[in-house]
Amino acid sequence: MTLSIRNQLPGTVSSITSGEAMSTVRVRLVGGQDITAAITTDAVKDLGLSEGSEVRALVKSTEVALATAPVTGLSIRNQLPGTVTGVTTGGAMASVRLDVDGAELTAAITKDAVQDLALTPGTPAVALIKSTEISLASA
Repeated sequence: MTLSIRNQLPGTVSSITSGEAMSTVRVRLVGGQDITAAITTDAVKDLGLSEGSEVRALVKSTEVALATAPVTGLSIRNQLPGTVTGVTTGGAMASVRLDVDGAELTAAITKDAVQDLALTPGTPAVALIKSTEISLASA
């Protein structure tokens, strides 16, 4: 299956915390960083997920926010540091590509945000992703 979702990060399930309706799944990415996905408990069962399962974390580029440094005092737990590798701007929006430990991550943000954050190739940046915006696919 081909998807329009730009961000498809390979990893391995390191832990699962199950609840009645929702579960959190911690994934160790190939580059060594950890992210957490909040998915339904039924999805965990349907995908047959357990510790050690290989998965792909899927994130729409419109659900990735960027900062120029790690952020504290924020409920967003997935903060992936990286380096800007490219910026493509249009009239109102921009696509920013980041290298995150060898994986490419794309963020769709406003052109104004790119200018305000002074994002250019080589700039360090942190991708911020809510756990509820990460989907998982079995590898």
